[in-house]
Amino acid sequence: MFDTVCTLPLSHDLFAQAIHPEEPIVSVGLASGHVYTYRLPAGASDDGSDADTTLASENGFGHIETAWKTRRHKGSCRTLGFGVVGDQLYSAGTDCIVKAADVGTGNVTAKIAIPRDPANGQPDYPSLIHALSPQTLLLATDSSALHLYDLRALGPAASPKPQNTFNPHDDYISSLTPLPPTAASTSGFSKQWVSTGGSTLAVTDLRRGVMVRSEDQEEELLSSVMITGLPSRGTSVGEKVLVGGGTGVLTLWERGVWDDQDARIVVDRSPGGGESLDSIALVPEGVGAGPNLVAVGLGNGGLRFVKIGPNNVVAELKHDELQAEAVVGLGFDVTGRMISGGGKMVKVWHEKVWIDEEDDEDEEDETNGISKRAHDSDSDDDSDKHMEEESSEEEKSSKKRKKRKRNKGKQAKGNGILGFSGLG
Repeated sequence: MFDTVCTLPLSHDLFAQAIHPEEPIVSVGLASGHVYTYRLPAGASDDGSDADTTLASENGFGHIETAWKTRRHKGSCRTLGFGVVGDQLYSAGTDCIVKAADVGTGNVTAKIAIPRDPANGQPDYPSLIHALSPQTLLLATDSSALHLYDLRALGPAASPKPQNTFNPHDDYISSLTPLPPTAASTSGFSKQWVSTGGSTLAVTDLRRGVMVRSEDQEEELLSSVMITGLPSRGTSVGEKVLVGGGTGVLTLWERGVWDDQDARIVVDRSPGGGESLDSIALVPEGVGAGPNLVAVGLGNGGLRFVKIGPNNVVAELKHDELQAEAVVGLGFDVTGRMISGGGKMVKVWHEKVWIDEEDDEDEEDETNGISKRAHDSDSDDDSDKHMEEESSEEEKSSKKRKKRKRNKGKQAKGNGILGFSGLG
């Protein structure tokens, strides 16, 4: 279904990954506190000409650029998120600081000090950050606090307090998925969202707060995504939230019926209990094996593609074949390329191309000598090595999260020609 285009080695463990909503840009946050932003090759030609309508990465002349890199946080960078239009990148780390940065330059434009845990007065480390609209930023923490900030109040000299704070769960907030706005919405932006934390799912409204919390699901809920356009039958509205659990099971929740799940799909049947489903992403329309397809990242470095409906699991891939590190970042850029992140690498994938078997020989001649290659990693200086040791110790003492890992006719041909001729 997908073939690896490029592997980006990282100098430290990946903690967070964010994909730009409108451009082929991906940012990563590392355990060392560094934030790297990469620009991938452009997509299909949009000038209306027929000269070249293929992806740059398909013809072997793609170029991944390191747009900028910096040590953004003292300690680890826990979470990243782009603004709604993609002009800002928000990051938060174990230094308990949220920083907004210009996507083009990486320059910091605003900072927010994360409130301490009111229960004990200790630092409350961030778990998730999400720009809900051009006006609202959501910040979740290990204590289960969900802070709402007015982005209009941000500035170089300001560190605003939360407009409101909710507590939808009893444990750290592991995922957050906005619910699509209703037909009556005047802004076109979501005002409600689903979150998971511990073993519960909750729905929160921007103005009304926590509206409902599910029954205890008796397993850790780790990831979530919204899927629409499903068949409407009986009381079903054709919209569901898919939730990845800690034992390899994907649960389906009907929109508007939040007290309990209404279906289950077993994604992983590993002996002794399935692998955790650490990340999940909706496969874009026109990519992969038809509609209603989701990609799931596992705790052992595996990737599964799940069709919502009959014949659920349709394909398997491997992000990390050696270290078996969890896939903590997963998504698709504007060109339809899949980007997975985990351990000390990020992988870029392109959908496989199907060609006639009789064309194989010509294809091999055309691609002779061109192969996939890894993007060079940036080396750290001695000060960075010292920072890494400091960050590692800080993370060991401060990290509260639970472990997410446990212990003849047509022939499918991968894009062997895919590679990048330039290195950023």
